[in-house]
Parts: sequence; C-alpha cells; structure tokens
Amino acid sequence: MTTSNDSPWLAHYPAGIPAQIDVNKYQSIPEVLEASCEKYRHKPAYMNMGKALSYDEVDKLSLQFASYLVNDLKLKKGERVAIMLPNVLQYPIAAFGILRAGLTVVNVNPLYTARELKHQLNDSGASAIVVLDNFAATLAEVLPQAPSLKHVVTTAIGDMLGFPKSLITNLVVRHVKKMVPKYRIDHEVRFNDALTLGGMGTLPKIEVGHEDIAFLQYTGGTTGVAKGAMLTHKNMVANMLQASSWLGTNLREAQEVVITAIPLYHIFALTANCLVFTLIGGVSVLITNPRDMPGFVKELSKVKFSVITGVNTLFNGLLNTPGFDRLDFSNMRLTLGGGMAVQRTVADRWKKATQCTLVEAYGLTETAPAACINPLDLAEYNGSIGMPIPSTQACIQNDDGKLLGVGEVGELCIKGPQVMRGYWQRPEETAKVITPDGWLHTGDIAKMDANGYFYIVDRKKDMILVSGFNVYPNEIEDVVAACPGVLECAAIGIPDEKSGEAVKVVIVKKDPNLTAEIVKEYCRHNLTGYKLPKVIEFRESLPKTNVGKILRRELRDPPAAPKAAA
Repeated sequence: MTTSNDSPWLAHYPAGIPAQIDVNKYQSIPEVLEASCEKYRHKPAYMNMGKALSYDEVDKLSLQFASYLVNDLKLKKGERVAIMLPNVLQYPIAAFGILRAGLTVVNVNPLYTARELKHQLNDSGASAIVVLDNFAATLAEVLPQAPSLKHVVTTAIGDMLGFPKSLITNLVVRHVKKMVPKYRIDHEVRFNDALTLGGMGTLPKIEVGHEDIAFLQYTGGTTGVAKGAMLTHKNMVANMLQASSWLGTNLREAQEVVITAIPLYHIFALTANCLVFTLIGGVSVLITNPRDMPGFVKELSKVKFSVITGVNTLFNGLLNTPGFDRLDFSNMRLTLGGGMAVQRTVADRWKKATQCTLVEAYGLTETAPAACINPLDLAEYNGSIGMPIPSTQACIQNDDGKLLGVGEVGELCIKGPQVMRGYWQRPEETAKVITPDGWLHTGDIAKMDANGYFYIVDRKKDMILVSGFNVYPNEIEDVVAACPGVLECAAIGIPDEKSGEAVKVVIVKKDPNLTAEIVKEYCRHNLTGYKLPKVIEFRESLPKTNVGKILRRELRDPPAAPKAAA
C-alpha cells in the first residue's frame, strides 16, 4: 500500500480498507436511503418494543412525511425542522422525511430545560418540530418565545407499534405511569395524522446535493452556549462511506443487528447506527430508555444482536446490572466505544464477559462524527483511539501551530470531507476552530505513535496544572476506576495554595465499605506523587449528559448561589 511520511497509518491499515473513499458515489442521504430501500426492501430496518419496520415501510412512511411537510405545511427547501424524540420508530421516519423534503434536521435533546430548548429553537430558526407528548409541556412553555416555530407535530411512544399494542402502551405511559405532564398546544397535529395527510399528496421532485445542510447538530453546550454544527449532505455521506468501508471488513451485508441505546439525536448514534447500518442493510434495535438498566438487559435478551455501540458509562452500567453476564453473546461481532474515553478496567471486564473486544473510536460533532477508529480485529483493548479513517488527515500541533513529531503531546487536528462547514451563523466561532486550509482544531490533547495510532491524553480545557506539571484527568480516572469498590469516578482540578491546582476525585461507590484512605493507598501504588488525588469525595451519582458523558465542569464549578428574595 502506498504511504507517505505524513500518513504513517496507511501502511498499517487492515487488509481491504482503502486509503480514500469516493465521496461522489452519492449526492445526498435521500439517495443512499432510496438505494438501500430498493436493495433491502423486505428486510427489517428498525425495531422498537417488539415492532419491526421494513426498509419498504421506512421508504413509504418517510415519503409520506416529506409530502406532508412540503404540500401541507408549505415548507421551502432549506427550512429547519426540529426533532425532539427519544429512540422510537417515529425518529427515522421523521428524519428521513425531513431530508427527502430538502429540509434541515435540527436534533433536540428531549430532556432539555425550557431555557435550553428556547435557545436552540431560536438559534436555528426552526419552522416546525416533531415532539413526544412526554416533553410537550416544555415546548408549550417555550412556544410564545419562539416566533419562528409555526407548526407542531406531536406523537406518543406507542404510536408506531400497531394495534392493540400502541393503544395499550400509550394508556400505560399516560395514565398508569403518568409520564405525560399536562400541556396545551393550539393547532398541534398528531404524527399519524400527518402521515395520513402526506399520503394523499405526491412529493414533488426536490434536488438535494452535497452542499445542502442535512443537520444542524448542536454541540452539548458544556463549555458555553450551544452552537449548531452545519453538517452538509457531503459531510454525512462521506462519513457513512468512511465508516462503512472501515467496518465493512468485519460486518456482513444485510445481516447485522445493532443495539442502539445511544439516542439517535446524538451524532454518534445518528451516523453509526442510523445511517451506516442503513447503507449496509442492517437492522437497528432502538432502546427507548437505556437508563432503565434492568429493562435494557431484558430487551437485549429478546434479540440475537451482533453489534452494540455505546459510551464507557453505558458499558460499565451493563456490566454492573444483574443478568447481563447471562446473555447470549455468541453472535457478537463488534462493540464500538466512543463519545468519551473508554477506561481499561471497563474494556477488560467487557472482553471477559462477552468475549468481544471493546474497540475504541474517536469523533466529534464537528466531524460528523468519525475521525479515527481502531482495527476491528484487535485482540485486546489498546488504549488508542485508532487510526485516521479513509480520506482523513490527522496531525498534532503545538499552541503556535507547529507540527509535532511522533510521541510529542499537542492538540489533535483533523482534515477531511467529514469536517463541518462551520457553526450556524457564527463565523467568528468557526474561524477559531477551522483554519483557512481546512484543518479542524479539536481541542483534544493527543499524541501519535510511529505506526500512526493516536492516543488522547485529555481535553485541553480539563487539563490540571500541578506545580507546573500537566496532569490529565483521563489517566487519574483510569487508575481510580480500577480500584476495587469503585463504580464510577471523575477527576477534576481544584485551586491549591501550594501547587496552584490539585487533583480531586469524585467517586460513586460499588462497595459501601470503600474509604478515601483505601483509594489514596491504591493511587500511591499506581501514580507518581504530583498526580495523587489530594481530595476524595463520595457521591451517589455523577452529573452526565443524556448520552452518559460525565460533566466534569459541573463537578468543578460551584453551584450558583440562590438569589435573594426581592
């Protein structure tokens, strides 16, 4: 294989993986969908709560929804439509329908507060929204302050499950579990009614190409105001082809069953589970509430799955849930971890329990998301995020933009067809992270070895400076997580008079008898002096995003003081 000095990874690519992909193979996501629906028409595409939708049904239903948006709501090409749904069958129908109508999907976290929702609706200028009843009360609160939002489509968890299951599920959710707060939204349209209306019309031909924006994918907002990454059809198609060319050496066409517990509104599941597996004819099993770990394990017991994607906390949660170790893993071909650093202790336990190596990948919202993936035939977890995938360049730079060599620590920068166009209506913020020649500054501190494998050292903003020495939270967390009796942990920097900053570790116990001294003694055997935690705090839980990423900032920042009464 031809290689070059600045791409050492190419010489170490697994057999059968190309150095480049042909991004012009498809012009849009709808083109990919239509090709897959034609090829795999009678195969199942999505499953949820025991109900399966075939590729043929996804094709027809998404076309009906597209027709409704264009013919009934009169939305014009390029307008934004928000989706505020968990993992239910309505999501792929709505998302593909929006894209086939030439519109842009704005993914919204259903657990947003009114403040967060208001910001995203107004920042994106969304014209319409599809929302689950469970979260409609939040939307109702915001509607008077969201002038661009003219159309609301509401739906219930069971709406696509078929009679009588849909009726029973919706009655239980609304009246037994009382999971739907009261709300009032004038002129709302029910999702199934929208499909019926759309089926009465014909979708006019709408040209959708590489440069059209497919998704406004908002960053988590953990470092400030949430920004919308403009991901074009070219970005998304490129990443689908890049990821599928890498995974395709291990996966079987039209045979894989992928567990989708990460929410589809998150870029990881959106591309990896929703889009890549559509491209190869797989079936995605949607887990609506993965936080209910016993319920999640029960769902896993009902299907012979072959692939599971997730974040470290998800895998850790499963490993600590009774019954998981008794599941049938005989069909497992791939476990893909991303979204946050995978801890060695979790990876080792996962391999022991499932006989399947936990393969770590790396990406960002801004890279649609995949940038680096490990070879899928790894015998063991290797602590690396892998190599740049086809048509992707990566390098390590210092703060002055100088290119660093093998083993040197600096900022990871990425270049490729999957890199976003920029942040929606924020040219200044875009210019801060994307250079004129197309390099994206990730904000992650990393290093590269001689074979082109990259290793994340930590986030730039999370680095702890102890007496002039850099301390990386990931390293501390990896050590503490391996201490017997620790369920979860997070490391942060705290002010210290002597050293400027000191290490603090927040721990959730697995063993109630665990003490701070036990943890400190364990660390003394595994960490050099300046890296040792000075403060150990025990909590019942750690603050996390809805996809399970630990929010170090919330541990680091003191809670806001209550406002004095007027």
